[in-house]
Amino acid sequence: VFKVCEEQKCQEEVFPLAMNYVDRFLSVCPIRKSQLQLLGTACLFLSSKLRQSLPLSAENLVFYTDNSISVDDLWRWELLVLSKLKWDVAAVTPQDFLQHILVRLPIDRNTWDAHMIHRHAQTFIALSTRDYSFSMYTPSIIAAASIAAALDGLEWTVKSGCSLNQLLDRLHMITAIEREYLQGCLHLLEDMVTGTMNSLEAGCNGGSSGNGGSTINSSTGINSRSNLDHSSPLSGGTEKIMEHGKAGTPTDVRDVHF
Repeated sequence: VFKVCEEQKCQEEVFPLAMNYVDRFLSVCPIRKSQLQLLGTACLFLSSKLRQSLPLSAENLVFYTDNSISVDDLWRWELLVLSKLKWDVAAVTPQDFLQHILVRLPIDRNTWDAHMIHRHAQTFIALSTRDYSFSMYTPSIIAAASIAAALDGLEWTVKSGCSLNQLLDRLHMITAIEREYLQGCLHLLEDMVTGTMNSLEAGCNGGSSGNGGSTINSSTGINSRSNLDHSSPLSGGTEKIMEHGKAGTPTDVRDVHF
């Protein structure tokens, strides 16, 4: 699904929204492993219709599956997904929070490229969407943590005189998200990037390339954990977030007071 979005140059919101549909569908309707490709294709078809002015065509998506499914199959599963989600497809994704948070941070637009910061944060969001470990976090937490990871990776926290801990405090003030949630999600992002970079290095050194062709620019990496406050354990921000709403649309957008 991610590769299709890349090749078709989809809007950045399409892939996370498709994964949102996949997760919510699987939470209410178990399927066979052989049906996962069909489910992913149907969810991508739906998300492109909702987020793009020119959605992906059914025929094009069938082509990407090597014609292992038919257009009729795709249309039937589109209706099945809509039925299981109760036609509640206007889900909130981390992208919906990015700009709202970025404009409230003390970033000098004359010195720092806002588009680059947004793009780096988007990279972290896309990577987190592919990892089930982030399913326990709400979209607003992932967005805030991704911004912190992007700014730290671009060394804004060094050059601006604002430490990573101060940045997390500022994000807490902006979003009213508890700091341990932000720090726990940031730790997961760091671990994910470190693991991906190690896999890429192993592949370059002759190891197996089991990373699905994904590439990460080293400039998006997060600086050393020595900048983080470890007074609270990594799991401190996860025990209180187990709040799956099954097939319901996330409502945490209403809990953030801008």
